[in-house]
Amino acid sequence: MAVILETYSLSKSYFKKSALAGIDLKLESGRILGLMGPNGSGKTTFLKILAGLLKQSAGAYTVAGETDSNRIKGLVSFLPDRNTLYPWMTAADAIAFYADFFEDFDRAKANDMLSFMKLEPTHRVKAMSKGMIEKLNLTLAFSRHAKLFLLDEPLGGVDPVARERIVSTIIKTWTEDSAIIISTHLVNDVEQIFNDVAFIDEGKLILSGDAEALRTERGKSIDKLYLDIFEDR
Repeated sequence: MAVILETYSLSKSYFKKSALAGIDLKLESGRILGLMGPNGSGKTTFLKILAGLLKQSAGAYTVAGETDSNRIKGLVSFLPDRNTLYPWMTAADAIAFYADFFEDFDRAKANDMLSFMKLEPTHRVKAMSKGMIEKLNLTLAFSRHAKLFLLDEPLGGVDPVARERIVSTIIKTWTEDSAIIISTHLVNDVEQIFNDVAFIDEGKLILSGDAEALRTERGKSIDKLYLDIFEDR
């Protein structure tokens, strides 16, 4: 398997405060990694650096062997933890916007996913529920031919039915030549699709590895392991 992501002592500081401290991580093609940690642990900072939205203070990273930050942006698809679409947009408008903005955007795939998500092209963002907006944003993120997909809290604040549809979409979109990182607090809802996991706290990677190997070694689910690690934080 090819290495999709490799980070080398990746760090980020704001003035004298450290948000990320020396993260070393490797992710291979065809793998889904669960990135877990409490609020303020550095998960979003890590994802934003990989997406090219923040500049690291130290360290480096490669995506599919690429080191140039401008080229990396074309290999990474990022789903932020909050909606960035304009309220007046319809689902069809959002697809057209992404198609104009990203050269690798696949309109046919987007329309197919829209149908799978049970979203109408004419439905406006301002009239959508939070779950519908999340599904639309996921559709847009996964309709790119990216090498690395970054999902920041894709299940946050949506109902169980929407969560199931989102998880199904992630599985449906999985390909052997790309990799996915999912940042989440709702570990129990999504841990079954994790191949790898990484626990982060106060900007530091405190535990990582193959999900099944960790379950066997620790004798517990990833959700229970998460609770044990962070119950006092």
